[in-house]
Amino acid sequence: MERGRLEAFSDGVIAIIITIMVLELKVPHADDLDALRPLIPVFLSYVLSFIYLGIYWNNHHHLLQAVRHINGRILWANLHLLFWLSLVPFVTAWMGENHFTQLPVALYGTVLLFAATAYFILSQSLINHHGNDSTLAIALGKDFKGKISLVIYAVAILVSFVNSWFACALYAVVAVMWLIPDRRIEKNMTP
Repeated sequence: MERGRLEAFSDGVIAIIITIMVLELKVPHADDLDALRPLIPVFLSYVLSFIYLGIYWNNHHHLLQAVRHINGRILWANLHLLFWLSLVPFVTAWMGENHFTQLPVALYGTVLLFAATAYFILSQSLINHHGNDSTLAIALGKDFKGKISLVIYAVAILVSFVNSWFACALYAVVAVMWLIPDRRIEKNMTP
């Protein structure tokens, strides 16, 4: 199977997820700056989640550029990733509406952890399909960045029950780590 349909479908799902998130932003009924103040946590959670979805979209694109074809297992691995990403609007809204309290922040991190795990599974499925000597396998190597992200998410989930703002800072650290698309793939794709 060619990768084009998988990539187009994934792009569409991520676009819908972002649309759902932005529709959760409610317009205040007053016209002064004080009316915006209660929306700051909602907006901050939206920004963080928008960045995360952008990171997944960008890196997913790079990941698929390094492969030639896909199989059924890869389709399911991709759906697994999209499932966890589809929960981002819910946990984003819950976290923002509750001003970054412990349980919503922990659940937000749990969704991020499972999305990262699903991305890792997708990467491994692609490597298994194309071989350990494939461009993708060489580019990803031991995937230290992916593995350290999983550890930081797990730590942040636990930390959220002590200091939810510090947990959010850890989520932001992981986002900053991934803001630049995975250059390992670009380096190995360039002739």
